[in-house]
Amino acid sequence: MNHRKFNMWVLLLLCIVVSHFANAQHPIETHQNLDEGQKSIIKIASFTAKGDLEALKISLHEGLDNGLTVNEAKEVLVHLYAYCGFPRSIRGLQTLISVLDERKEDGIKENWGNEASTITDTRDKYTRGKEILEALVKAKLDGPKPAYQQLSPEIDVFLKEHLFADIFERDVLTYAQRELVTISVIATLGNLVPMLQGHLNISLNVGLSANQLEEFISVITTTAGKEHGYEAQKVLDAVLENRN
Repeated sequence: MNHRKFNMWVLLLLCIVVSHFANAQHPIETHQNLDEGQKSIIKIASFTAKGDLEALKISLHEGLDNGLTVNEAKEVLVHLYAYCGFPRSIRGLQTLISVLDERKEDGIKENWGNEASTITDTRDKYTRGKEILEALVKAKLDGPKPAYQQLSPEIDVFLKEHLFADIFERDVLTYAQRELVTISVIATLGNLVPMLQGHLNISLNVGLSANQLEEFISVITTTAGKEHGYEAQKVLDAVLENRN
């Protein structure tokens, strides 16, 4: 083989290698869609937060038909109490009971799914909760605390020990599913821009795509109304622009 042909082969091989590593470093973005179970989680959380029990009943039926297990539906209703209170959560659980009774009468055999595993981590809950929150936000939380936590150190303890240890540590729902519940409640309540902004960022951190969050806006507009949907869209636009 003469030197010219040898050099051409070397150059071709180099181009292939460079192209391979360029593609590895910059993978083509996939535009995932929400599945029907995820859409049901949004509706269940939103209608529970609103206190619209009739719409919630329909959404619970749909969710169970769309593949949510009973324990997943129950966990959605338990999780959201941290964001809209015990009264809404309890009314949601009572609605789930009535839905299960109706389905039993119709001869439907439910898939109960897995129950929450026993937590075996023996470290103190504050440490565990802080570690989980750092994984969600993808940042260390060793700097100065926000002003509201300086005013009320107790709420920092409650957030770390209860919300992120007791609740987020449970394994019935994934982090992505829990974030869908969270942003659904926050968007439905409205006028909570900083919290919605934070949890939309976390949603992206735990694997939800920009396309899925755009779909989330479409669903939440039908459950919470155009005004809340418009507010959520503005927040999402700002989050995506900032991350880009």
